[in-house]
Amino acid sequence: MAIVKSRLIKELKKSFPNFLSKDLEKLILVILNEIKSTLKRGERVELRGFGVFSTRLQKESIRRNPKTGEKVMVKQKKIIHWKMSKELFKKLNNDK
Repeated sequence: MAIVKSRLIKELKKSFPNFLSKDLEKLILVILNEIKSTLKRGERVELRGFGVFSTRLQKESIRRNPKTGEKVMVKQKKIIHWKMSKELFKKLNNDK
């Protein structure tokens, strides 16, 4: 199951019952907007214990439309790259 923003807010509300839901929602929006703007500027975002987000350039290329089989030119674009932290890797793989 994927986690959505509303579920994240509910979990935060359980952990921090003194905060209002609308304040927690604003907090989540500020964090996500800061991550977006940082990546847009071409800088990396490091969340200790979770991982690192960065952008990379994907070269332009010729690809095929899977429906019709015709060739399509795809322009160069930025993509988001995420690298998991060693700590998260160990937790996911039950290493101690």
